[in-house]
Amino acid sequence: MSSRDFNRRGFLGAATVAGLTLAGAGSLTACGGGAATGGGGAKASAKLKLPTYVPANVPAPDLPGNAAGLDPAYLRYPKNLTRSVAKKPGDGKPVTALTETFTTAAPAMNRNAYWQELNKRLGSDLKMTIVNGLGADDVYRAKFNATVAGGDMPDLMWFPPNQGLKNVPALLEAKFHDLTEYLSGDAVKKYPNLANIPEFAWKTAVINGKIWGLAVPYGRMGQVYVANEDFWKPVGGVQFDSAQDFFDKAKELLDVKRKKYVLEPQYVNHILQFAYWHGAPNKWRMDGGKLTHYFETDEFHAGLEFALKCQKAQLFWPDPNLPTTLEKMEGGFLGLHVQSFPGFLNDSNMYDWPEKVLVPFAAEKGVTPTWGFGYGSVGFTAINNKVSKDRIETLLQVMNYLSAPMGSEERLFLDNGIEGTHHTRSKDGDVLLNKKGNAEVLTTRQAINFFGNAPETLYLPGKPDITRGIHEAQVELMKIGKTDPTAGFFSDTYANKGASSSDTVYQAIKDIVAGRAPLSSFKKDVLPAWQSEAGDAMRKEYEQAIADSK
Repeated sequence: MSSRDFNRRGFLGAATVAGLTLAGAGSLTACGGGAATGGGGAKASAKLKLPTYVPANVPAPDLPGNAAGLDPAYLRYPKNLTRSVAKKPGDGKPVTALTETFTTAAPAMNRNAYWQELNKRLGSDLKMTIVNGLGADDVYRAKFNATVAGGDMPDLMWFPPNQGLKNVPALLEAKFHDLTEYLSGDAVKKYPNLANIPEFAWKTAVINGKIWGLAVPYGRMGQVYVANEDFWKPVGGVQFDSAQDFFDKAKELLDVKRKKYVLEPQYVNHILQFAYWHGAPNKWRMDGGKLTHYFETDEFHAGLEFALKCQKAQLFWPDPNLPTTLEKMEGGFLGLHVQSFPGFLNDSNMYDWPEKVLVPFAAEKGVTPTWGFGYGSVGFTAINNKVSKDRIETLLQVMNYLSAPMGSEERLFLDNGIEGTHHTRSKDGDVLLNKKGNAEVLTTRQAINFFGNAPETLYLPGKPDITRGIHEAQVELMKIGKTDPTAGFFSDTYANKGASSSDTVYQAIKDIVAGRAPLSSFKKDVLPAWQSEAGDAMRKEYEQAIADSK
């Protein structure tokens, strides 16, 4: 498929949208993914030359992408692959890294043919400490903090986008190498695969005017509404003229006796999609230098009202803790669910039911719908400053290898392992993992992809029509996509209280939609409490940082 394979419904949305991830996690700026306030940090970051973007020299895709976030698409696995790395990047010494996974643990190196072959191709043994994040949201943060406190840090440490790391600017200054001179501007051209990473991803590795790590690119497409096309065929398909038209068709398809509902029970995610139909901003709206959070907008409140209307009509699956959403979607017992776009790609590769992205439409006449871009990154990977300066280039070359693009020999191996051992070729040339590939490549690759990866590419083996449809959906989403104006700026309040204060709002929203609290309580109690606890302070800090950057 694409150049990553993340589970846990797309790594909690991978900080993709306006804070409404599946677990209400924080977003990128919580880990220092932007310029810190104070000390001229915002101004310094604004003056910094980001790495020069140089598209990779690979076979042309069947459907083009662009540097703004549209993913290139291959309908079949590309032929005539290029070589993106001239020689083994390693120096014979082990390269150590701290990373995370959300899938089955990879087989240990000594019984993992894929990992052993990767070491040969790197010219150094890649020794990863892999934290499995399936158990709890804070497991990686706990391991990260313990590793830093213990002092025995690996060469490479991944800074995640949505796990609430604090005091990141000071930590970077004290414990990690400033990589600006190696990566800023044309300096990055020494590492062609790193130069292929788009600018929006690099912004997440900049703090106080310095580049502190290797950006880990991720699809820029945020959360999307995913429909089962077959479910909607009796009412003319996944096409709607208005919110009322959607509601009427959904009610027609509801069949409580057969346990056939329309919407998965993740209320807060649906509210955001409904709010986009009304033209809501992507987390914050900037107008005349003043920020308004989407919690504070009429559009968000309209989305909340519509969700309550849907709940009263029994459109949501009745069990709020439904553990089998995809199975229910596949079986035709649910019509829509919310998913991160990269997670949607994984689902499209794994399942055979007809998935289709529902592009936001106008809730009513005169409204312009919107949709939210993600950050296009799952954080950045920093280099421990205990690593000697003369070895920095070696580590950058290793990361250059791990960032090899689709269409290169290196990416074919990184994603699929050894032909005959881990994958086979179909008669059409598609690359298909076998049992050993699923056991070794998928599990090991996910841990690698969290700290070093290529920009996203659309490729679903044996599914060219689905790939084409996904690309078409991206084209439409980009026409209405909005960026978060605070992306790339740091708020101390957000780092300390952003996630917890938002979680309180999300719990209140669940209570309102479930009928345990009145709708009026949102504006009367919930919103003022959020503003007092964190919202107003975040607004002030972001406004100041944005003003300082000009």
